[in-house]
Amino acid sequence: MSPIVGSPVPRIDGRAKVTGAATYAADAVVRGTLHGFLVMSTVASGRITGIDTSDAERSAGVIGVFTHRNMPRLARPEYISFLKGYIPLQNPDIHHSGQPVAYVVAETLEQAQHAATLVDVSYDARRPRSAVADAMDEAYVPPPGLSGPNEFTRGDVAAGLAQADVRIDVTYTTPMHHHNPIEPSTTTAEWDGAERVTVYESAQGGHATRICVSQALGVPLGNVRVLSPFLGGGFGAKGPVWPHTLLTAAVARELRRPVKLVLSRAHTFTSNGHRGEAHQRLRIGAGRDGTLTAIDHVSTHQVTRTEQVVFSGSHSTRMLYACPNVHVAQRAVRLDLPSPSFMRPPESVGSFGLESALDELSYALDIDPVELRLRNHTAVNPDPAGAPFGSKHLIECYRRGAAKFLWSDRDPRPRSMRDGDTLIGWGMATAAHTAGGRPGAGARVVISTEGRAVVQVGTHDIGTGTYTVMSQIAAQTLGLDLADVDFQLGDTDYPFAFMSVASATVPGVGAAVNRACTTARRAVIDIAVADPRSPLHGVPAERITVEDGILYETGRPRRREDIRTVLTRHAKPVEATTDPVPIPHGYSVGAEFAEVRVDPRVGRVRVTRMLGAYDAGRVLNRRTIRSQAIGGAVCAVGFALTEHTLVDPHQARIVNPNLSGYLLPVNADIPHVQTIFIDEPDPTSEALNARGFGETPGTGMTAAIGNAIYHATGRRIRDLPITPDKLI
Repeated sequence: MSPIVGSPVPRIDGRAKVTGAATYAADAVVRGTLHGFLVMSTVASGRITGIDTSDAERSAGVIGVFTHRNMPRLARPEYISFLKGYIPLQNPDIHHSGQPVAYVVAETLEQAQHAATLVDVSYDARRPRSAVADAMDEAYVPPPGLSGPNEFTRGDVAAGLAQADVRIDVTYTTPMHHHNPIEPSTTTAEWDGAERVTVYESAQGGHATRICVSQALGVPLGNVRVLSPFLGGGFGAKGPVWPHTLLTAAVARELRRPVKLVLSRAHTFTSNGHRGEAHQRLRIGAGRDGTLTAIDHVSTHQVTRTEQVVFSGSHSTRMLYACPNVHVAQRAVRLDLPSPSFMRPPESVGSFGLESALDELSYALDIDPVELRLRNHTAVNPDPAGAPFGSKHLIECYRRGAAKFLWSDRDPRPRSMRDGDTLIGWGMATAAHTAGGRPGAGARVVISTEGRAVVQVGTHDIGTGTYTVMSQIAAQTLGLDLADVDFQLGDTDYPFAFMSVASATVPGVGAAVNRACTTARRAVIDIAVADPRSPLHGVPAERITVEDGILYETGRPRRREDIRTVLTRHAKPVEATTDPVPIPHGYSVGAEFAEVRVDPRVGRVRVTRMLGAYDAGRVLNRRTIRSQAIGGAVCAVGFALTEHTLVDPHQARIVNPNLSGYLLPVNADIPHVQTIFIDEPDPTSEALNARGFGETPGTGMTAAIGNAIYHATGRRIRDLPITPDKLI
């Protein structure tokens, strides 16, 4: 039997997606569905002083208009959501521009959209604050969040800086970014009476949605079902539970009819999170030989008036290099803007600062950037509060990546490499991403008397290949052909799974599938060896091998029987279920290299080569993992060169909430992306020795591109994005 795990199996859901058979949340056909549309605040801070909905209510097809005066009261959920500070349409307070102030429901979407324009709102507006730079004197270290404490110290940073031969003190700034998945967020809520609801949701966390709907609307958890079998991208936007989901469920119960809400593109910019603006100051000290003596990394992030969670962590500064003296602080400033949230990958902000600063240090020391990182490599986690590394093959990533990129051919002098008038630059950075440390998943597997398996987990495929990879794990563990496994997800009637975020799906869901399938396989073996009618009767269970649906005695392959025959005689299927187990911490790493070509006359930058060498533990599917590396490279090009959410400084209003003004990279911006995978098993992973990886490639490539631009031009741009005006 050729190994199923590790093979480049094509996506199992690919045909359904390209033929249109895949059913996304907004595709759900629910009889009698009404359509909702939101009216958004045009001010960023203040209170509603008057709201007139009479014209909207008289408009054709309108069934109801809900404001803070008549919206059903909702409790604030205690689970992972951004609703602890406030839920809109519960009082007249305004916390940001683009906050929902009315919810219009009509027979058709067009009728709801038109009626929304007829709602007249007046405000007592206050002057808002919208930029981190305007509130730096109010920065504070918030309480611990999802990533733990926001301040960390190891050793004595002041002493480490004092003893350094070379010191750098640099500041980097990054703007707001928005996720912009192809599929906007959408909710359809259908009630059965007043106590049972089905929610069709574009979610990265169906069970999180279920919990929040239950808590907010006061219905038993078992009476809430969330369905999300396909997702048109999320990147973190659809992980937490946002107000529009709860409002839709509340309105549908009030009207006693199903209600569908699909956010407009503009509404997604203020309704489901973003990467917050950040200011980073790094002070780094090193000896003449490049040995790090101290790192002081202080980041200041935008939060909102009602929430104070910081998501763009600096784990790499704490964990990646052998530095005895480290201080990391994640500070916050309160602004009159929508709530930030995690955006793939959250660690890219801190990694951009650290890896850019190390590049600056390499020039100050006249040490090759790869060599500088090799001299400060650590095989053990230097963070005393952190978990030990299961495995770490970063040195091999540096060496294999540099060799494939031909890094030794690089002339280190800035502006030294040219092609005619075009400047050429090469840059590199380390990629590193923490995964795990989250609630895990359960799994259910049923092997029918036909010898086919159904495996169910209430997780999601956010485009990463979960359907495919989990089918591979199940088939390999059960000893079945891949075609005989049906992996099902996206339904909260299936066993619990944590949100599909933080690269936690492979280590969490993969471990659950492995455990459940191992139990089911052993049950089939036990049935066979206990059955006097089986040729395997009496063989010790540990001597039975299962491959291609056949059980046979190890070393005596002619003594065999297929699973179908065993279970047909047994006359009933085999079922196994596992409960969730917390996901252990994992740390995937890599070395990333980029080549840019810069036209100095107009400041145009083209990324012409990208290469990543990665250690992700065991590779489960070479095709899907390479796809993740390409996705990370695309995100990095956008982060480095094009993406920037613009805010009116006077009104605190987003002025480019569209894809014509928010510039995402397109195919023409992305060169061929080369990938290398070390493919060494991580012994601490129950997911067949694979680690969480998906967000890792996005952590280093942004800095690699910025470092390449410096090498090409001799100009260090510390404020992203690096647009042409900053280079001419």
